[in-house]
Amino acid sequence: MASQQGNQLPLEQEHDLRGVLDPDFLALGLGGTNMMGMLWSIAMGRRAVGVEMRGEPSLGVHWNIREDMFHQLGLIDQMMVERYGEDGVPRLGNGKLFKLAECFYSPHTIAGQISADEVVTSFEERMHVSGTIQHIEFIDDRWKGGAPHRTITVTPPPPAPAVPDASRIREDLAEVLDGPSTFQTAASELLRLWRRYLEKLEEMDLARGMENPRVRLFLNHRVITEEGDGFLDEPDGRKRIRIEEVQELDYRGKFVRMRQPGTEPIEIGVPELFVVAQGFYSSDAERLGFEQHDVLIDHQDGRGEVVAQADFLAGFCEVLVDGRLRRRISTEFDEDGNEYWVRQIAVGHENDPEVGWILIQVPDFEKFDPIAEGIVPPETDTNSPEYFAGYQQLLYNCFIKHAAAVLELSEDELDEIQMDYGPKLFSLVERMGDDAQLAANGVVAGDSFGNGHFLTSGGANAGVIGHSARILRYWQDRDKDIPAEEAIRTLADSIKRDTEAWLAVSASEFSQFAPINFGAERIHQIAESSGIDVTGRAHMIDASRRFRHSLVTLDYSDWRRLFIRGGRLHTAPLPPLHPLHPDARTSCSEQMEPAQTA
Repeated sequence: MASQQGNQLPLEQEHDLRGVLDPDFLALGLGGTNMMGMLWSIAMGRRAVGVEMRGEPSLGVHWNIREDMFHQLGLIDQMMVERYGEDGVPRLGNGKLFKLAECFYSPHTIAGQISADEVVTSFEERMHVSGTIQHIEFIDDRWKGGAPHRTITVTPPPPAPAVPDASRIREDLAEVLDGPSTFQTAASELLRLWRRYLEKLEEMDLARGMENPRVRLFLNHRVITEEGDGFLDEPDGRKRIRIEEVQELDYRGKFVRMRQPGTEPIEIGVPELFVVAQGFYSSDAERLGFEQHDVLIDHQDGRGEVVAQADFLAGFCEVLVDGRLRRRISTEFDEDGNEYWVRQIAVGHENDPEVGWILIQVPDFEKFDPIAEGIVPPETDTNSPEYFAGYQQLLYNCFIKHAAAVLELSEDELDEIQMDYGPKLFSLVERMGDDAQLAANGVVAGDSFGNGHFLTSGGANAGVIGHSARILRYWQDRDKDIPAEEAIRTLADSIKRDTEAWLAVSASEFSQFAPINFGAERIHQIAESSGIDVTGRAHMIDASRRFRHSLVTLDYSDWRRLFIRGGRLHTAPLPPLHPLHPDARTSCSEQMEPAQTA
């Protein structure tokens, strides 16, 4: 006893492992793709285990969601009641059935500054998580005939469905992505809604003493990372999986994870199906031999195929964008007079003044070099705080300039508004694997398999609506006595087809002006209104010629380490869209006129 004093490790933690061994479905990563996959699996009568190392959902982005997801949630609600009865479905705080579709959206409840936990625990039937898109606006500020020119197209938003309708779930993901978005939602709140449903299922099954609960969750865990452990080979090519509890540390500015002291590995066994869906990069998939490669596209500008890449500044401002999807495309010129098209997007949330999610495409020729811009002396060390401060100021200036233009606010006004995140520079590079199958019993899905253009919310829709529904089809095939090896081959091929559809639809976002998540019909209206050929393309620089700093994919860990620029909350509606291009306005006192409507 005395020898352990002062150095004693925590006692091994006891885990209730009922229903964990050899589950039907194992989700490695609890983002949208895998949580929807778990819900489909449970609705089909299977046992599901979920493993996530980040704990609570924290992804801060806003998603533009197609209506198919609402219908899918309604179908899950229906299947759950049909299979388990009302006594086998979780309840809300007011005692009513926990219906995913109604908590996401209902015409009889309201949207606004509402969290998923409020919806789930509230005793008042008055709130839902998502917001509807009420304004769809496209601003074409590309120069025309050597002069600044503006065309504004305002199109009617798609009507939100009153009730879920399974017959309106589309099988072809290309058709889904070609259609307009109907809902806007904070990614973290939608993820939290799914998480609470799964948690309540687990809680009720354990409380009833079920030997095999329908769902088990491990929320601070990962597959063991040591070589020769974690993923273990079975003679038939399947994988046996072991996980460990992890402790997360913010160590010298980086998140570091290590096994929780005093804990032992947890045996998951051999799942019939496991899915790795852990974001843009998955070390688990990589350990299983999976590789992504850059996607090449031909912009028809004479350079042949180049890497599909674009660089963006992301910022989250406390400004009432409201239930709005506003896209802007504008012209920038380099020092040689070459024309470049850059895009900006403003996404809000119905009735919520704290949600102003702004994405700004950076012109390809922009370097953000404080020495070249004369902000710091030529002899300044590029590793010095002075150089970095100048670089950060250039990022901020670029963001404010373009964000003000898309919001129709002055730069001075925007500078006084609180910014909760950013501006953060990141690079979007389209990447995809060759085969989604990782093992005889495992696949990779979601962004971990492939990712397309950020502005379209294509990742959320491809994973949540597309890939997860293929998991439903897998269980339907198995119920038809289709062998597991054949069903998983079909699943992997379907995941790849969905991702290819996303990449094909989003390819135009790199060089053409059409905003794909407006829908094909609206794109046609915009093209007619602007008078510019929908197939027209802008000059672009090969990705290899860019000269920038910190060009990485957007790091989801950043959402738990925010840097806030203090300022005001802008609760007033955005100003009307000005009829003139910003470069053509001669006086700040010009009278505003109604926007042109196509």
